[in-house]
Amino acid sequence: MRRPAWFANPFKGLFGTNRREQYVERYVLREHRKGRPFVEILEDPYVRAWSTPEERARLLERPDVVAALGEQALADLRSAVATAPRAASVTANG
Repeated sequence: MRRPAWFANPFKGLFGTNRREQYVERYVLREHRKGRPFVEILEDPYVRAWSTPEERARLLERPDVVAALGEQALADLRSAVATAPRAASVTANG
């Protein structure tokens, strides 16, 4: 006897991500690679229409999203350090 598809794994929704969340994650990563800020992407009509506030918050728990944001943060910090005025460090040292 075959069970209905909805009965296949009753706990699937509790522990995993659904396809909709995966699509939103892919969209967020694609837009972030284009150079858009993460906060701006979360306000996109697509993201807001296809995810709940809880799902958007869970994006920060996804390893790929965290890695992408971390890489961007490091790039921003390196850029800030590279463009920092050297005169300020000279006067501080004395």
